[in-house]
Amino acid sequence: MLSDNQNQIKTILKDAKNVALRYYKLTKKPLGITGEIAEYEAATLLGLSLCEARQSGYDAIEVLNGKEYKIQIKGRYMPDPKKVSARLGAIDISKPFDSVLLVLLDENYDALAMYEAPREKVITALEAPGSRSRNERNQLGIAKFKSISTLRWCKTIKLEII
Repeated sequence: MLSDNQNQIKTILKDAKNVALRYYKLTKKPLGITGEIAEYEAATLLGLSLCEARQSGYDAIEVLNGKEYKIQIKGRYMPDPKKVSARLGAIDISKPFDSVLLVLLDENYDALAMYEAPREKVITALEAPGSRSRNERNQLGIAKFKSISTLRWCKTIKLEII
């Protein structure tokens, strides 16, 4: 059962998604709320505890077997999931985190899939020679991130048999 606070947040984010969809239809650009929606979706679907705003290095904590894991969450709005040429936002490897979680949002700003990569694999991928966006901006392409990560959660699609 959701608390009153959680119900209010859910209602606000539903309204925000509607505004973001209207904005995207008019401009073909995502409204700057993807990160907040991604964090909320991850926390809700995976049971993560979100940190205070502006927490340096990570956005959520997950407790597994009594140990705390710090997770940096990156969100990406994917109105057309077949186009996967986008990049994640910058990953600050100088700050503490145990893993990076990529939350892909569908055309309605709902979670479509979540991929998680451990810190070591993220750093290795960012430090690999050859890409200015990787080496200077600490950004990974979605396809590259998927190749070093594990699918953590995926939306199930119900098929109707006629």
